Amino acid sequence: MEEEADAGVSSRAERKALERAKILERESERRIFRQVGRVLKKPEAERSEEEAAVLRLHRETVEELCKRQVRRNVLKRKQEELFDDADELKSKVRQLAVAVKQAKHLVVYTGAGISTAASIPDYRGPNGVWTQLQKGRTVSSSDLSKAEPTLTHMCIRMLHKEKLVQHVVSQNCDGLHLRSGLPRHALSELHGNMFIEVCTSCTPVREYVRLFDVTERTSLHRHGTGRRCSHCGGELRDTIVHFGERGTLEQPLNWKGAAEAAEMADVILCLGSSLKVLKKYACLWSMNRPASKRPKLYIVNLQWTPKDDLAVLKIHGKCDDVMSLLMEELNIQIPVYDRAEDPVFSLATPLRPEEADSHTREVIAPLDGQEDCLPDAGEQGEETTAVQGGWFGRGYGKGRKRKKKAA
Repeated sequence: MEEEADAGVSSRAERKALERAKILERESERRIFRQVGRVLKKPEAERSEEEAAVLRLHRETVEELCKRQVRRNVLKRKQEELFDDADELKSKVRQLAVAVKQAKHLVVYTGAGISTAASIPDYRGPNGVWTQLQKGRTVSSSDLSKAEPTLTHMCIRMLHKEKLVQHVVSQNCDGLHLRSGLPRHALSELHGNMFIEVCTSCTPVREYVRLFDVTERTSLHRHGTGRRCSHCGGELRDTIVHFGERGTLEQPLNWKGAAEAAEMADVILCLGSSLKVLKKYACLWSMNRPASKRPKLYIVNLQWTPKDDLAVLKIHGKCDDVMSLLMEELNIQIPVYDRAEDPVFSLATPLRPEEADSHTREVIAPLDGQEDCLPDAGEQGEETTAVQGGWFGRGYGKGRKRKKKAA
């Protein structure tokens, strides 16, 4: 018995000694990395003989730190915003105009960059939502109810009306494509729409369009809005697909329409998307075909995207600027957003009296004289402050925490 006890004590002591040795080894490695790092920051001419000897002694550490610096520089370059000069921009837009005219089936992929002109921040730009979160900063609030379709949204709607664009695949949840007047059959909102909540207990799924952001109480894997279906009493849920989730709703995601459009496309125009998420959806890129038989790709973005090398043309410019020049080249007038014609008012389902206090989000107001279109939301909204949608960065933050824990 004493021998077993001694063996147990010895075993624990060995484990603790091993753990201590590992800790000391890690601390030694960190100390060496810091020491070498300080030396490498100095210009070679200013290094002492002792410092040069440190670099010779720890060559593997020097190589690793140099590799890390190269990776940081590459990442920094990819995050930089580049602008084509005026002449180059016009020349590129002329090439794009030719492609649009000649296209038999043009599909447009849109990202957050087309909504920045509506004061909705993008995600991966220098001041984007995820860029700020990665730096440990808080995301400033945005009153999304005040956003209206941008010039780019209206251009896309007009190009569809003129039969130059067949389908729009959007990553945006802001509902601005719908509000621009783009027909729903021509739109796939892959990540949902902040104005739409649904009852999945009903068959088929029952949809409720609201005049406010329904995502107040929702976040990653928590989609209940707190309201209930007026037909079956089931809990309503938002339609948002957060970072790390898989969207299964038929509408407004319309994956079927997106996949069919991509299959038929001979030209794809990407506007304001980093493509870091879209690139993962193989069905949108016809990657099962030989390269020569895939759709021709045109990209409008200020930053690097993972599809740049495959693009026929990359335009470094703001979406509104590029689309304004494109419409001029095509000799098509750009329609102005008219709130009186905003489809959201005709599609909206009024809240029931008992739901009047079910949200605190500001309601989109119709034009003067059309107040009867508003849902009965009681007194809410009079003192509403700027707020974020439940879809606006929350899911990404939780996803990052989960990854860190797993690591």
